[in-house]
Amino acid sequence: MSFSEGVKASPLRDNVRHITTHDSTTGKAIVHSSTPGNWSSFDDGKLGFNVIYTTDKFPPDLNDDEDVKAHDRVRASGKLGLVNPGGTVCRTVDFSPEYECMMHRTQSLDYGIVIEGEIEMVLDSGETRLLHPGDVAVQRATMHAWRNTSKTKWARMVFVLQNCEKVRVGDGLLGEDLGCGVEGLPPSDTAV
Repeated sequence: MSFSEGVKASPLRDNVRHITTHDSTTGKAIVHSSTPGNWSSFDDGKLGFNVIYTTDKFPPDLNDDEDVKAHDRVRASGKLGLVNPGGTVCRTVDFSPEYECMMHRTQSLDYGIVIEGEIEMVLDSGETRLLHPGDVAVQRATMHAWRNTSKTKWARMVFVLQNCEKVRVGDGLLGEDLGCGVEGLPPSDTAV
C-alpha cells in the first residue's frame, strides 16, 4: 500500500477547517483561522485522509490556544496514528469506488458519519450494515472494515475518534489491531 503526504486522491470537494476563538478585549467570538484540507493518500490513491483536528487530553485546555498548539505539535511530529492517546481525532476519509479498507480495530470510541455516498460497515463476525448520508456508526473498539458499494462514485465519511480504556471480552484484552497495516500510518501509541 502506497502513501503520499499532501495529495488529495478524490474528486470530492475539499473541506475547509474554521477554528474559532475569542477577542481578548471584547470576549466576543472571532475566527482564529480558516485552512484548506491537509490530505494524505493511501493504498494507491484509493483512500484519502484529512486530519481536521486533534486534542491531546480530555477535557482540552482552550486557554492561550493550548489546544491549537497541541494539535500543531501532533501534526508536525508525523507520529499520529488513527487515535491520539488520551485525546481525540476528527478526520475526513474519502473512499474510491468499490474500495474496501483493511479489517482493523482502534482502541477508541468512534463516531463515523456518512457525508456522501454509501458505505458498508463490515464486522469481523461477517455482519454488515449499509450506511447512507447522515447515518452514524458508533464503533466501540470493534474489528471492522469499510467498503464503498458504488461502482462509480467516491464516498466520504467524517470520523471522531476518542481514546478509550482497553476493552475486555471474556479473559481477553483487546487493543489496536491494524491488520496488515498501512504504509505511512504509525501505530496510535506513538503520538506526541
